Amino acid sequence: MNQDFDIIVVGGGAAGFFTAINIVEKNPKLKVAILERGAEVLQKVRISGGGRCNVTHACFEPNELVKFYPRGEKELRGPFHQFCSGDTIEWFEKHGVELKIEDDGRMFPVSNSSQTIIDCFLEATTKLGIKVLTGQSVQSIFRPEIAGESVWKIETQSENYITEKLVLATGSNPKVWDMLQTYGHAVVNPVPSLFTFNIKDPRIKELPGVAALATVKVKDSKLESTGPLLITHWGMSGPAVLKLSAWGARILHDKNYQFTIYVNWLNDVDANDAEIKLKELKQEHAKKAVSKKSPFDFPNRLWESLVLASGIEIETKWADLSKVQLQNLANQLTNGSFQVNGKSTFKEEFVTAGGIDLKEINFKTMESKLHNNLYFAGEIVNIDAITGGFNFQNAWTSGFIVANAI
Repeated sequence: MNQDFDIIVVGGGAAGFFTAINIVEKNPKLKVAILERGAEVLQKVRISGGGRCNVTHACFEPNELVKFYPRGEKELRGPFHQFCSGDTIEWFEKHGVELKIEDDGRMFPVSNSSQTIIDCFLEATTKLGIKVLTGQSVQSIFRPEIAGESVWKIETQSENYITEKLVLATGSNPKVWDMLQTYGHAVVNPVPSLFTFNIKDPRIKELPGVAALATVKVKDSKLESTGPLLITHWGMSGPAVLKLSAWGARILHDKNYQFTIYVNWLNDVDANDAEIKLKELKQEHAKKAVSKKSPFDFPNRLWESLVLASGIEIETKWADLSKVQLQNLANQLTNGSFQVNGKSTFKEEFVTAGGIDLKEINFKTMESKLHNNLYFAGEIVNIDAITGGFNFQNAWTSGFIVANAI
């Protein structure tokens, strides 16, 4: 028995729900269903942002917003002119959800709970008569001719569905990508993005929880990132590292996550300038122990660790520092080398770089250039962003554009 719908959206996540809701709000006559393979919908929304849901980012200029997307920067410029962060805020306000801006620009519901976003979506689908069908894992997608018309037929393990227009919002789903490849779509091989670095090093072993502003560079590459760096039990994390992992997703994958980074704890100060500064400190604090207090804008525990790593004893006074020790310390401060062996997923916010090749999508409509009436929303395409609400913004924007086109 076939179930017929005007539009079927495959994927009960952020992009899927946003697309379906916007379609029916623009045209209430359309019969729309969301198919979700799991028992629950909106699971990623639930756990995102530590359970608070980082809905978007307070960056309201499309040309600035695109700079947060390692993949998709060029393609998203047009879409963001159609639907940007400001439109997201307005949309949620209209649907009874007020958002707030935090100091770092991330935006969350005022309630501080992702459940607010989930409730908003579920209420909207109920009110608009959108069928939400769970436990529907798609087994095949094909295009039969029925009564002279080309439609999409979707088979799940328990049902058959027929629809005129098909929206795929399945996120990083290898099974769906495989199906699309049989339809001629190219898929850029997915690799992890947004991960932390596993580093075993005596300099940071005793420092979990210590954070500092730093510049991190990957050896033998152009990859470089500045921002807060957090030392963890397994290595290094924080925005500086996560940004690097996003921009370097492919390069670091090719290195099999075995590579060297250089950390500059003084950011834009080089070793020569650091040495000059240390010589001044040697004059000013001659009688004080070097390790006692950090003269720079980062924690004392980190300073002490770098002092010891430079071959300076814990009680050594500034006046007693040799030229070699000063050079060593300048080098530890501005160009410390750390070996990365592997990665760890950042919280639950697993993001992949990869998906449908962007050349095969019309970004005015998010429709496939290869097959009419086939649309894409969210992370199924080769677009991903750094952490901070940007991946959700791509979901809202692409969903809105699909809805508009349909």
